[in-house]
Amino acid sequence: MDTRGDGAPRRSGKARHPASRLALPCGLLALLLCGAVAGFFYAYSVSVLRGLDASDPRAAIEAMQGINATIRNPGFALGFFGAPLAAAAAALAFLLAGHRAAALALLLALTTYLACVLLPTAAVHVPMNEELARQAVPDDQEAALQLWRAYAEPWDSWNLVRTLGALASLLLVGLGLAFYRRR
Repeated sequence: MDTRGDGAPRRSGKARHPASRLALPCGLLALLLCGAVAGFFYAYSVSVLRGLDASDPRAAIEAMQGINATIRNPGFALGFFGAPLAAAAAALAFLLAGHRAAALALLLALTTYLACVLLPTAAVHVPMNEELARQAVPDDQEAALQLWRAYAEPWDSWNLVRTLGALASLLLVGLGLAFYRRR
């Protein structure tokens, strides 16, 4: 055993990069936030839209208009925008700390999140929600049903893309943390 002059063991290897202190906390935060977003979209797919579909279409339209009017809040923003920011920070920190496999997994998580969660939200869901907000709820039940179906069916299909994208991002973040742990 190599020792210093005072008998204490000498540390070997290269010095740790300061980013290594941030890598794990950022990775865990990305895991938590990706999980929250995945759970949010999953709940919409398996309960919220199903419940609205089972309701009077006039009530469903009104309820969805209310949901869309209030969804832009700090709690939602924290998860929705925080997940990709935490994944990007973790990817960079892992890369700087020399954990390339973990960094790559987090970068893939970030890319998946951007392509499958953020992009559909901005390109599909937000415009659809804004269009629904401009619509008066029809008094006629059949007209309301047509409006609701024209909105809900594509909205739900694209929400499945977001759900699967968020779940894939969650899996990739977890994989990155597993790679870090193994090393």
